[in-house]
Amino acid sequence: MKGERPTYFSDMQEPPEFLKALDHARRLSCYEGWCRMHIEAIQVAIDQYAEAALGNREFFLNKPHSIGGSRKAGDVP
Repeated sequence: MKGERPTYFSDMQEPPEFLKALDHARRLSCYEGWCRMHIEAIQVAIDQYAEAALGNREFFLNKPHSIGGSRKAGDVP
């Protein structure tokens, strides 16, 4: 598992409707005016599902950005 690159929702070309609905619910949950504890419970449940089913708890979050392009031996200033 260490060598594998984690997958993210944004990496999928044609995600299933169920995953689209979970992503939509997670992103809109904080805009609906619900109680904060309810929002956190919904988001934690969605993240736990992603970890159990897809192997990445941060599946619906944005992909981390790299600090720059990869360097080769000749590119070092």
